[in-house]
Amino acid sequence: MTPRGQTQTALVSIGAAVVLVALKLGTGIATGSLALVSAGIESSGDVIAAILTLLAIRLGGQPPDREHPYGHRRAENLAALGEAAILSGGGAFVVIEAVDRLSSGSDGGFDPRWYVFAVIGIAVAIDVSRVIVSLRSARAYKSAALRSNAFHFAGDMAGSIAVLFGVTAVALGFEQGDAIASLVVAGIIFSAAARLIYENARVLMDTAPLEAQAIAEAAIRGLDEVELRQLRLRESGGHYFADATIGAAPDQALVASHRVADRVEAAVRRALPDADVVVHVEPLREGLDLRARALAIALAEPAVHEAHDIAIYRQDGRCGVSMHLKLDAATPLAAAHEVAERIEAALRAEAELDDVQTHLEPLEEPLSARADDGDPGAPRIVALVEERTGAPPRRLRLLATEVGLVVFVDVVVSPEATLEAAHDMARRLERDIRGDRPAGSARIVDVVVHTEP
Repeated sequence: MTPRGQTQTALVSIGAAVVLVALKLGTGIATGSLALVSAGIESSGDVIAAILTLLAIRLGGQPPDREHPYGHRRAENLAALGEAAILSGGGAFVVIEAVDRLSSGSDGGFDPRWYVFAVIGIAVAIDVSRVIVSLRSARAYKSAALRSNAFHFAGDMAGSIAVLFGVTAVALGFEQGDAIASLVVAGIIFSAAARLIYENARVLMDTAPLEAQAIAEAAIRGLDEVELRQLRLRESGGHYFADATIGAAPDQALVASHRVADRVEAAVRRALPDADVVVHVEPLREGLDLRARALAIALAEPAVHEAHDIAIYRQDGRCGVSMHLKLDAATPLAAAHEVAERIEAALRAEAELDDVQTHLEPLEEPLSARADDGDPGAPRIVALVEERTGAPPRRLRLLATEVGLVVFVDVVVSPEATLEAAHDMARRLERDIRGDRPAGSARIVDVVVHTEP
């Protein structure tokens, strides 16, 4: 929603511009001062410019929608370009009239009465107040349109001062002072227009705001364990949109990677308040241990859904790696083999391995299952658990699937036992359960032993 202060500032600007137009044009026409007429033309352009600013602020304050996902704030930049065009047109008119007077040697019948000086003094006072109010509001609301208004009003003020000198010169007997002052006003007009075009065209062309870019990059690089790969920044109506690409360990859990992305977003918003930040996370390929590098290379292949059982072998100064790769079950063997060959070649090249062995597996489809706690082998499983652990299982669940029986068993292990010891016990228990089956019982296709302290 449009801040109320912005709208009020724009309305005050319109009122002030109307007053100045009436004063400058009326006095200039009455006295024959080209400088005052030109200043009045500039102020009349400011009336139109201020109206454009008000419309741009109202439009720019609307929230994003489907057609404008980044919002409407660039309407202010477009309005600023419109103001520059108005200023340029007024400046061209002033130059033509001034050159005509200078070439003809005519002063246009200008008579510098006392009230001319009073009008110029009032104009300068109004311009000073408008510049101060517009600059404060532009900083408070980060408004390109209000900032452009401040430039215009500063140009008005400089033009009014130039007119003052010109009128004073005419009063002292230098008849061409009025025309020369009008040329100075035209120069100010063109300078302001050029600055507006340059600044707002850069924004509309998505020129990177270098200072803000450096601040955001420093904020991200200041975070621990975050590798910044790319940062793109764009500005729209004083609001920043940042797209950051960072690296994360390939074996890092999705939740952990999301937390890192949250830290990056928070860091950028601290550096650039209210910035809209999007973070893209990619797997790291540098600075990783051998296992993590092998996993990153395997998962870089789109066809690989899963890589597991990665083992590293070192023998007589030589190093080898083996891994299991899971691909879609319908993948032709030739295509799956090509994937494995690419992974093996990449591992040999990047990790300087002497040997790479891959095992291809089909990605499992969901299996229909039903509870089968009445399996005749269940009592024997309970007895095996008691023999291995000294206690019955905390839970035993049997599932009958279309390919065979799956056993889930939770067992108790001493809390002082190491993970390696607990895993070794679970492995031996799994082997015993598979091997000690009563005659006529269902074939076991998987045993999952969960160890608890």
